[in-house]
Amino acid sequence: VVHLIRHSMNFCSWKDRKAVAADLRPIYEAPSAEEAARQLDAFETIWGTKYPSIAPAWRRAWAEVIPFFAF
Repeated sequence: VVHLIRHSMNFCSWKDRKAVAADLRPIYEAPSAEEAARQLDAFETIWGTKYPSIAPAWRRAWAEVIPFFAF
């Protein structure tokens, strides 16, 4: 998850990093994989036009991310 966050920040301008990081937080802090998927959709709605590479990066790594929601 840390690597995904850092990778996501590579696509952001410096002025948007705090806001993007704050909007990514509900994804990896979600109580379930289903809620995390909903939060990722919400993130893409907000930032998808300005930073179209972030949400697809999370979706590509989704199979490696969702096992952590079991904890």
